[in-house]
Amino acid sequence: MRKSIISDMDGVIYRGGTLVPGAQEFIQSLLNRGTSFLFLTNASEKTPKDLVEKMRGLGIPGLEERHFITAAMATAMFLAQQRPGSRVYCIGGLGLRQELEDSGLVLVEKDPEYVVVGKTEEFHFSHIKTAVQAILGGAKFIGTNPDLLDPAESGFEPACGALLASIETATGKKPYIVGKPNPLMMTLATRKLGVHPDDTVMIGDRMDTDVLGGMEAGMTTILVLSGVSGPEVVEDFPYSPDFVFNSVADILSRAEEIGL
Repeated sequence: MRKSIISDMDGVIYRGGTLVPGAQEFIQSLLNRGTSFLFLTNASEKTPKDLVEKMRGLGIPGLEERHFITAAMATAMFLAQQRPGSRVYCIGGLGLRQELEDSGLVLVEKDPEYVVVGKTEEFHFSHIKTAVQAILGGAKFIGTNPDLLDPAESGFEPACGALLASIETATGKKPYIVGKPNPLMMTLATRKLGVHPDDTVMIGDRMDTDVLGGMEAGMTTILVLSGVSGPEVVEDFPYSPDFVFNSVADILSRAEEIGL
């Protein structure tokens, strides 16, 4: 039985608005071979529909909304299971807000039961103030993902973890993180694919989220060096990926060894 693939996107398939060389051929080969795959991303600001359109704009047709799961989707699913219909103060993009509302959660500005934070370029002092007051008043603190930096065309840009840090510093409260490396995110992904972690390969560009989350979930792990984690930092971690490649373009040449 060939293994299924769960892959990160930013830093693996593209950097900002630029396709990683070889990514187009890699995805087309998955479609041609009938490989079961899912793109799992800690990005929370975009919906699966947005991601389908982005990939099409980058020259990769043939993908559908079912091929994606985001940290926003996982966060909404988690909260809807924990406390259906709960009140949420949300700091995040349209994708996160839409997923929360679609899951029956109520977005509020006052007296929330949860404060949920995802990456957004619209982050102001007023957001920090409202979040801090709510958390000190008893609201639960939730983060979509812990990433401090995201790869961008010009290098890197601040990610969700940078926003969470300001609120954590002010409140002294640590957020519960739903996205990678939380095995919950990996479990939701394998359930969506209908596969077992033993029969799944996790591809990512970060040692601290992709590789760690995949390893703890029991998956085969592949680190690609086209994103955040470079070869110089791999030895800094107490765990190692099963395979390391320069990019996804190099994976298919060793497909048999990996089990694809």
